[in-house]
Amino acid sequence: MADEVEMFFFPFMGGGHQIPMIDIARLFASHGVRSTIIATPDNALSFQRSIARDRDSGRPISIHPLELPQGSEQPDSDMSAAPFTDTSMLQEPLTLLLIARPPDCIVVDTFHRWSADVIDATGVPRIVFNGNGCFSRCAQELMRTYKPHDMVQSEYDPFEIPGLPDRIVMTRSQLPHFHKQKVGGKPHGRMSNSEDKSLGVVVNSFLELEPAYVEYFKKEMVKKAWVVGPVSLCNRNVADKAERGQQAAIDEHSCLSWLNAKEPNSVLYVSFGSLARLAPEQLLEIAYGLEASSCSFIWAVGKIFESLENGQRGRENWLPSGFEERLKRSKRGLIIRGWAPQLLILEHPSVGAYMTHCGWNSTLEGVSAGLPMVTFPHSAEQFFNEKLITDVLRIGVQVGSMEWASWNTKPGPPVGREKVEAAVRKLMDGGEEAAEMRRRAKDLGEKAKRAVEEGGSSYEDAEALIQELMSRKKVSTKRSSR
Repeated sequence: MADEVEMFFFPFMGGGHQIPMIDIARLFASHGVRSTIIATPDNALSFQRSIARDRDSGRPISIHPLELPQGSEQPDSDMSAAPFTDTSMLQEPLTLLLIARPPDCIVVDTFHRWSADVIDATGVPRIVFNGNGCFSRCAQELMRTYKPHDMVQSEYDPFEIPGLPDRIVMTRSQLPHFHKQKVGGKPHGRMSNSEDKSLGVVVNSFLELEPAYVEYFKKEMVKKAWVVGPVSLCNRNVADKAERGQQAAIDEHSCLSWLNAKEPNSVLYVSFGSLARLAPEQLLEIAYGLEASSCSFIWAVGKIFESLENGQRGRENWLPSGFEERLKRSKRGLIIRGWAPQLLILEHPSVGAYMTHCGWNSTLEGVSAGLPMVTFPHSAEQFFNEKLITDVLRIGVQVGSMEWASWNTKPGPPVGREKVEAAVRKLMDGGEEAAEMRRRAKDLGEKAKRAVEEGGSSYEDAEALIQELMSRKKVSTKRSSR
């Protein structure tokens, strides 16, 4: 019985990692597993209401707040917590918890870089959550193996990644900086080693989305992998969708009533995730491009990269003169400053496409909603995800972003308004190619939903992990009873 199994989940704070890990914990609880989310008291505030609703509905899930050592500060609990946020002050309370109450396994985020040795020393089986899909992991592994980017002369000369089932062409300018460093071994070697010593990895994806890459990932890259997504689909009611991540900056009713007044598939949703900081110059180009496209849109404006120029911050200079007034008059656009109820928006029938930074969670949420995408990658593994969307799945249009930039450094030259307008028009103005993309996207959305239902590929992988933990538990019980 699944209720014989107990799993701990130890998420990282940043939204791109915490949100799917909470969903994974809730997913396993829906399979009957006793699921405990480990968090700091501050961190737990952002998801405690959805966990309370799960408990009220009879699911075996709880939150265990870690008591921090005296004198230590809580790590940043904001949704835009940086990838290198130090969480090592949680080492002692985590160790004490695992010794006092050892679960059958702990699923831990790879960004807790110190955690592998600490957890392994307690003897608790460890499963790693990385946050990426299989395509990007495979592409990056083959990049490290063959180094095709070393064969080109300039940052903008195209090269093909060898060994992939699909022809994938990129430029050096689109690669994370660590790929370009002339050093041996894998980036973040300690994290890679932590996977080698783990029980396996859990992946937020589904077999039907990237079948060749799931197969390669499972056979060639890791000891074991359980592909259990899209985990966002565990959010079934309006409250869960509206509050996912953190409190939205707009009341969901006013947002939905604005959408209700629009024609089906007529609205473009624009969002670049919880971490990206776009320069005011880039936001200005996006605004001009959206306005010129004549398309209705909802734009969730997140963090803005602030540079000190002429002694003034560029925070308010990113909208064209009179832009918001024109939007209000025409009712053609809605701007959300801050967190948006993204799942509710994406699933609304009036929304017909999604302009995205290609973060993996956002990519999967767009796929699950059956939407074609305008791809606008910035950082992390987003340029690889773009290639999956546009070249493999063929459900997206590239806006023309060419420069990889770390989340905390000044972005490169902005993508011009003409490119923004052209990409939006290509997807929203109809035509044969756009209709074909929409059809493919809708088909993938239906496959995503089937994957997590009983008998689906992701449902079965979750069950396989539960069975594995039950088998290990039986073996362990037999040994201890001898």
